[in-house]
Amino acid sequence: MIFVKRDPGLIPEKVIKAAERAQRILEGLPANERAAFIKKKSGIWKAFAPYLSKMSYGKCWYSESPEVHSFFDVDHYRPKLEAKRSAETIDDGYEWLAFSWGNLRLSAQRSNRLSSDEETDETQGKASWFPLMEGSPKACWTNRCVGDEKPVLLDPAKKEDVRLIEVKADGRIGASRFCLGSKNKARVETSVKILGLDLPKLLEARRRAMRDIKNRVEDLLSIMEAAEASDTVASAIPIQERVNSLKEKTHPREPYTAAARSQLQSMGLTAALCLQPEEV
Repeated sequence: MIFVKRDPGLIPEKVIKAAERAQRILEGLPANERAAFIKKKSGIWKAFAPYLSKMSYGKCWYSESPEVHSFFDVDHYRPKLEAKRSAETIDDGYEWLAFSWGNLRLSAQRSNRLSSDEETDETQGKASWFPLMEGSPKACWTNRCVGDEKPVLLDPAKKEDVRLIEVKADGRIGASRFCLGSKNKARVETSVKILGLDLPKLLEARRRAMRDIKNRVEDLLSIMEAAEASDTVASAIPIQERVNSLKEKTHPREPYTAAARSQLQSMGLTAALCLQPEEV
């Protein structure tokens, strides 16, 4: 997971206007008719999919998996019809956010839908899960205090959430050095499980990305060593092109950018080979 900047400038006005019209109708409906109306109007939020995809360079906002050979869902970060707070507790969720594009996230189906871990057979996937931290206020239709809520699930649209996690040396997702306190660490652990961020195939994809970076760096260092010993070699080999190629692997458009950055960090080369914000 890396930070995804939500850019309303990428969304056509007609798509936003359609969502606003649906919202106005929803606001006037009696409580017993809202769910049916929301289900009937699923095309409203699905229309945002290509623009959410542009914001994340065609990657799942949660897993960083590329949108190449799989269907992606438009996920409601706060569930639109019901919210599962625990194994025993489910409530009405966030109906008033069904058509709010600020509540939408592009998600790979393995992150968004319930499925089984191929190795452990445990159920993973977000579905309607949206637990809140102990003591958190809970928004409802008549008190829409979402800004006061303290969600457990990390949000890729919030920099402060993304800073809490990192890719570890073995490719797994875990708490970063900035994740302080047991409550934040519990948020990371729960998010990894619910969003399926360490499912076997995803884990192997991150590991491949890390091996690729490691091999590229070792090749670069070997060439630099040869160039240091010979002016002829130094002038013949396009070192800077190789450096630029490596840096491009840390661009947000690349699959598993967080894994690439983590590998460079472990080799002490973050400053030299990671793109800086002004370069993105």
